[in-house]
Amino acid sequence: MQDIENNRMEVALEALKKSIARWTDKSDRFDTAVPGLSLFRREEPTEPMTGMYEPSICLVAQGAKRVLLGDEPYVYDARHYLITSVHLPTVVQVIEASRERPYLGLRLTFDQREIAQLMADSNLPPPRTQQSSRGMATGEVTLPLVTAFQRLIDLLGQQEDIPILAPIIQREIIYRLLVGDQGARLRQIASAGSQSQQIARAIEWLKGNFTRPLRIDDLAAQARMSSSTFHHHFRSMTALSPLQYQKQLRLQEARRLMLAEHLDAATAAFQVGYESPSQFSREYGRLFGAPPLRDIAKLRQMVTAE
Repeated sequence: MQDIENNRMEVALEALKKSIARWTDKSDRFDTAVPGLSLFRREEPTEPMTGMYEPSICLVAQGAKRVLLGDEPYVYDARHYLITSVHLPTVVQVIEASRERPYLGLRLTFDQREIAQLMADSNLPPPRTQQSSRGMATGEVTLPLVTAFQRLIDLLGQQEDIPILAPIIQREIIYRLLVGDQGARLRQIASAGSQSQQIARAIEWLKGNFTRPLRIDDLAAQARMSSSTFHHHFRSMTALSPLQYQKQLRLQEARRLMLAEHLDAATAAFQVGYESPSQFSREYGRLFGAPPLRDIAKLRQMVTAE
């Protein structure tokens, strides 16, 4: 019986691999007509890159990727998905990819309201036990999850069906996650009044206000927690302190401003909330491995080479 299940999974993953390869044959990223669904291809391992992971599930049909959250590594491949329940600043690297066997993966974003609505509408079975309160985890890929994603990608060939069928399949995917081995993580975020939901709201506030001075007492009061309790739960979910989280948001936005809008380092620093360009340069170098001028020059060179 186990051999039959393994064979069925291999067949399903092979089909998913071919579908992703088909839609990414001309670029390494394809943002599809299905809301929230993106497909990815890489033909060689990548350098570690900082980025923000949205609430989403990431699935790999071939290859492997490593995500660093704080000091914690999360590796996912064809047998393990990555789930993220809140916005998290990370360092990301494709670690298994080649021209013959490219990395082929997908990401589907979701929002808290969809999860909460499904929980309200359904008599879900109890969640499996879960130890960690982290906002990121890996879980075991199941056959129903792979086949649901296959049906979602198949809609790209029949785009008139997307508005009607895509929400149904996406709802099925959320259901599979809620009853899977990481389901309790999503349920905590979507449960009104829970500590996890309060921290998620604080994260949303930080994302929209990261240029402003950070007052932990005010943020804790919004979450209806003492400062020490808030700090503890924030770090439990994100692997970062609120100040570290804000710092990464500021530095990533400054990098984007210098790269995309050609701002100089000092202007970008002031725009994201830094008062000292020298402090900005030091912290930028610690996060990205090089001072702003050299880092941006390297990034532009990489874009030109591609």
